[in-house]
Amino acid sequence: MASTADVERRDEEETNEPGAGDDEDTGAQVAPIVKLEEVAVTTGEEEEDVLLDMKAKLYRFDKDGNQWKERGTGNVKLLKHKETGKVRLVMRQAKTLKICANHLVVSTTKMQEHAGNDKSCVWHATDFADGELKEEMFAIRFGSVENCKKFMEVVEEIAESLRKSEEKESEEASSAAGLLEKLTVTESKTEESEIKEASASTEKKGEAKLETEAKAGEASSLA
Repeated sequence: MASTADVERRDEEETNEPGAGDDEDTGAQVAPIVKLEEVAVTTGEEEEDVLLDMKAKLYRFDKDGNQWKERGTGNVKLLKHKETGKVRLVMRQAKTLKICANHLVVSTTKMQEHAGNDKSCVWHATDFADGELKEEMFAIRFGSVENCKKFMEVVEEIAESLRKSEEKESEEASSAAGLLEKLTVTESKTEESEIKEASASTEKKGEAKLETEAKAGEASSLA
């Protein structure tokens, strides 16, 4: 009959055998239940270059409630289209990526410091964030005075560049209109001169014909 010491020694040997107590590896591969495919996500910003990208908090003035309402916290961007050169201001909420501001920077865009807060500025814009054009008054607050000033300076530089471009186009259009007017006047005078010359020529021909007929009549009467 095996002693207690023999039983304990045998149990210890079985426990120490390689692989004893380990999960058996069958080599089977488990395929995922659902296969996810990569989907290309477009933001609408692929054809634009980033001129400015800063974190900020945006507010919209509620005319009905006569108060400022928060639109969201996220990154405000100034994007320049690679072909048209137009610049737009876009801001998305950080977590949801919902657009809370989306409008063009135009020649009339003007940034103003927010009274009582040198980290903030305000401006008016025709915004398209909600899917329709609406006149809005925005206020934006940055984490530092330096960021606020930089934002205002970049927007003002863009607006100033647009104003100069529009003035140049206006001057060119006026110059072209002046040249066209001068050309029209010159052509009119030339045409008038040609008519007068043709009329004078016709009168001379008529007088010469009458003179010839008169001489022919005199010669006939003498004969």
